[in-house]
Amino acid sequence: MAGFVRLKPAYDILVVGGGHAGLQAGLKSALLLHSALVVDRGPKYGRSYYAPKMDNIPGFPEGISGHKLLDRQIEALRTVTEWTDYVTPARVSSVRRTDAGFVAEFSWLGQARTAEARAIVLAMGVVDRMPEIGGSIEPIFPWANFAIVDFCILCDGHDLPGKSVAVLGHDEFAARTALDLLHFRPTSLEILTHGEPFLAESSPEVRDDLERQLADAKIARVATAITGFDGIREKVFRVKFGDGTSRQYDRGFSGLGWYDMHGKIPRSLGCSFDAEGYVRVDDDSRALDDHGTPIPGLYCVGDLKSGWNQIPEAWASAERAVIHAYAEYL
Repeated sequence: MAGFVRLKPAYDILVVGGGHAGLQAGLKSALLLHSALVVDRGPKYGRSYYAPKMDNIPGFPEGISGHKLLDRQIEALRTVTEWTDYVTPARVSSVRRTDAGFVAEFSWLGQARTAEARAIVLAMGVVDRMPEIGGSIEPIFPWANFAIVDFCILCDGHDLPGKSVAVLGHDEFAARTALDLLHFRPTSLEILTHGEPFLAESSPEVRDDLERQLADAKIARVATAITGFDGIREKVFRVKFGDGTSRQYDRGFSGLGWYDMHGKIPRSLGCSFDAEGYVRVDDDSRALDDHGTPIPGLYCVGDLKSGWNQIPEAWASAERAVIHAYAEYL
């Protein structure tokens, strides 16, 4: 499909990103009879692409993989090509405001392109930080692809009761992740700091409080550096350490936070950010400036915005953005 798209001179809505939120924004634009361009790096860049099973998607009582769900959403876009163009693999490098709206610069099919739009929906998502083993993040991928290592408490916590869990990380986020996981009744929890100093960047007050909570909850730590993983055939998370020892868990859980929150383009357009680095938005997914005022024609949806990182929430934020643009600007 991407190779046969003939770009229009201008669009009503330009969607930057083709994950669950971006694809829904492109579909909703067409359903409201507004032209849209969805610029997508490719499905494999979506956070859910490698998720083998998600249980919180309405209409799929047996669960569905992230890959298949993205495929279904792309199929939906194929039914509305009169209104919505979808180009991939393509990547937006910049967006700037004009008197008529916005202009985006992007690469597609090996060429530099531009597209004009009256409104912009930023749906670029965020990128999970992965543990580096020997300078590479690839060793963790097989365990993540088999859902032996999880990344989202709200998506995967329900599957942890009765299981031993290792939390990967060394900062406040890892400590709080481990404490939050107690709600799901694992048989045991340990934090693997991968040789990094624990809570080194926290204030003494925060460090003492978290250390106390972890001790009260009997959440232990392993400070030795990790050298590799094993146990994939047995569907367990076996962690090998630099001192020659290993430990086995039923599940691993990432407490490493984000590698990239894609703040460059929102920042260039005057967006403000919350304390965690998400773009601040109002109830209509309108991006807010430093004064808390909506930026005309600019929307932010999905994981990039402040709020919950959930696929149903991504869809809802995309719906709100496009409906508001339809009602106010288009």
